[in-house]
Amino acid sequence: MVTHVTEEIPRSVWYGWGDPERARPLRAGALQYLLSTLRLDSVEATCPPVDFSSITVAPSGIDAQALAALRAVTGDRHVSTRDSERILHAGGKSTPDLMRMRAGEVPEAPDAVVFPGSAEEVRAILAVCVERGLAVVAFGGGTSVVGGVDPVRANFSGVITLDMRRLDRLLHIDPVSRTATLEAGMRGPAIEAALQAHGFTLGHFPQSHQEATLGGYVATRSAGQASTGYGRMENLVKAVHLETPSGPFDVGSSAPGTAAGPKLLDAIVGSEGTLGVITSATLMISPLPKHKSYGAWSFPSFEAGADALRRLRHEGVRGDMPHVCRLSDTDETAATFKLGGWKAGALARYLVLRGQRTQALALFVWEGGEREAKARKRRSARIMRRAGGVALGPLPATAWEHGRFNGPYMRDELLTRGVYVETLETAATWTELAATYARVRGAILGALEAHGKAGYVQAHISHVYPDGASLYYTCLDD
Repeated sequence: MVTHVTEEIPRSVWYGWGDPERARPLRAGALQYLLSTLRLDSVEATCPPVDFSSITVAPSGIDAQALAALRAVTGDRHVSTRDSERILHAGGKSTPDLMRMRAGEVPEAPDAVVFPGSAEEVRAILAVCVERGLAVVAFGGGTSVVGGVDPVRANFSGVITLDMRRLDRLLHIDPVSRTATLEAGMRGPAIEAALQAHGFTLGHFPQSHQEATLGGYVATRSAGQASTGYGRMENLVKAVHLETPSGPFDVGSSAPGTAAGPKLLDAIVGSEGTLGVITSATLMISPLPKHKSYGAWSFPSFEAGADALRRLRHEGVRGDMPHVCRLSDTDETAATFKLGGWKAGALARYLVLRGQRTQALALFVWEGGEREAKARKRRSARIMRRAGGVALGPLPATAWEHGRFNGPYMRDELLTRGVYVETLETAATWTELAATYARVRGAILGALEAHGKAGYVQAHISHVYPDGASLYYTCLDD
């Protein structure tokens, strides 16, 4: 079967993130919080992006013969050398990328942007590039924050970007074995729309969900916000089809298990597009959950909350772990309560009355059948309570889920107001978690202080593993 998803693919605003219609200005309370936290004189919108029409790039250096060969593969309308298209493909969405773009600085841009419509067209395009000495950059949603879509020319005669948006089909679904094969250009919402029409979900919701593509998920070894329940991308991928300069390459297997090794699939998942162009992948899928049960708990410190998550992972009944398991440190929790409106403020006051003058907020979502999800939540609650947690009900978790993809829009707003925002992530074993958390936080603040900056750092645990957890930091400075 082949299913086309007809919803319009969103185009990111050129200087920032996502659909500008989804962006919301910061409320007065948030602005005041920024002023006091960063000790700023003003947070006026003093750093707007330049006008897009004022950005200039070097002329395309690709020769007419190469262009003709590329157009012979895809058709004229699917090869572009327009400056506007080249600028939109000149980098990813890291904070340095956005600051450069907002300032109108585009030192490197691809010579052409090509929009293949099939794996066969990708194969033919790569053959042209081998013959002509052209570098190739695979481009999905363009959400890379590690330079993965930068048009690096190196010693090549030119560079083209392969925009994969036309490879947007669900190719096959096996509801009995619970697998699906999808093309690499499908974005997160389109993946879910296609699978949910059959009663299934991929269950993969990274922060970049609204913009990122399946190929990007695989190429970056992505982890979603519900990966504690559904698994990270390397747990979901069964097989991948690549097109390489040497020809097509299929890696992985539809078999449920194998004793053969080494596992070549592990070399592809997380390869950042360096080994070939991912055109499709077969993944494990899950039935749509019939029920979600939400919960939130507060702990007197980040360390106490982390120990509670460790106990939940080690002492809980197998399978009781929430699909979403997230713990904020005291700084992130304070910001959440401060900016969350009167209901969040009431929760903060309630916790003070309960003896928690500092709070670390844990958010959970259990998915599955209603009876099953509620039973897992009750069993988990016993562990949280023994670990010193105070139950807060479902509201904080439902509020988080409602706005969980809004963070990048807030970054755009802060950059416009002259506030630098960056994120970074690491992981540590349970034994080293508290020390790693403190060392990384201290290193960031120390570096900012050395440059005379009044920085602010907050962090949270975003994923829980048997032997440790991830640490996701957000830092702000002026």
